[in-house]
Amino acid sequence: MQSLRVALVHDYLNQPGGAEKVVEVFAEMFPDAPIYTSVYDRDRMPDVWKMRDVRTSFMQRISPRLAIAKPLIPLYPSAFESFDLSLYDLVLSSTTAFAKGVVTRPETCHVCYCNNPTRYLWMYHEYLAHERFPAPVRAVLGAMATPMRVWDYAAAQRVDFFIAGSRNASRRIAKYYRRDSTVVQPPIDTDAFSPSCQIGDYFLVVSRLQSYKRIDLPIEACNRLRLPLWIVGDGPDRVRLGDMAGSTVRMLGRLPDPEVHVLMAKCRALLFPGEEDFGLTPLEAQAAGRPVIAYGAGGALETVIEGETGMFFREPTVDSLARALAEFNDTFDPQRLREHAELFGKERFKKRMYSTLERAWAEHARRLQPGEA
Repeated sequence: MQSLRVALVHDYLNQPGGAEKVVEVFAEMFPDAPIYTSVYDRDRMPDVWKMRDVRTSFMQRISPRLAIAKPLIPLYPSAFESFDLSLYDLVLSSTTAFAKGVVTRPETCHVCYCNNPTRYLWMYHEYLAHERFPAPVRAVLGAMATPMRVWDYAAAQRVDFFIAGSRNASRRIAKYYRRDSTVVQPPIDTDAFSPSCQIGDYFLVVSRLQSYKRIDLPIEACNRLRLPLWIVGDGPDRVRLGDMAGSTVRMLGRLPDPEVHVLMAKCRALLFPGEEDFGLTPLEAQAAGRPVIAYGAGGALETVIEGETGMFFREPTVDSLARALAEFNDTFDPQRLREHAELFGKERFKKRMYSTLERAWAEHARRLQPGEA
């Protein structure tokens, strides 16, 4: 693999999150590979990106800011199709939306690490149920959804090999794109976390503040039970959530990673209330020796072992989460939590990715041989 000319592609770099942490690991695996993306907001992304060769599309000239770039959905297909990737042997794209749409030569092997098929296209009604868009925006999204689904499906057929970020995503790739995939679950940096001997009295949420992540549920549950809740993160839903927060809820905003790690190690439990594609935060809490109270659906079913590393609430309601909080009893073994998290360590992930990419490249090379299908 080291002799191949490699390019990385990612949807956008204008807010940090779990998908961006995965791309950081890809950049460690291929330190000389440039990173192609639609827009890059240097002020919003961690400093590590300033040391990388990041190449943006024409959309950068409009604005990299999330508030401006997010509504420009019709431009993204053209942005990714405009990249010239003809110099590369291997293209590794990372996507929940558009990056899989890059156009590559037949000689180039395009492997897509897909965290999830595009949520607002293929899970349209669920997406809108938790987004507070005004009526005109909903009407525009509805009109765009069908032609965008056509493009998204066609873009998925250009990919040579799919790697799914979860079993959850693999099922959706098969359903919506009619493609097989290999599951390689994303990594956490376990070395960045360590258990604490001092545990506080607060529950913790660490998340982007977006409607679909359902941060309203722990706020309302902790308001009702008068339990301390600390919320780390920022996003478009912050004002609404802040208005909901009672006297026991603290909105801490975005914090440096080392501070977040300390808060994780000292919380009673991490609350994970949304249905995520996978979700790295529960694993990070377990690496810090703390259990997770999660909504029992989606990616949490792959990262939390009920009764061993956390507990589930079964309905996405305040009542269901409040019952779980009232029943919570911290009898979890920090060492067992840590051991489970280490199964998702970064070095294990790298080994699995190298192995999967090597198999993909060998299969691609075989297909290029004369007489092969």
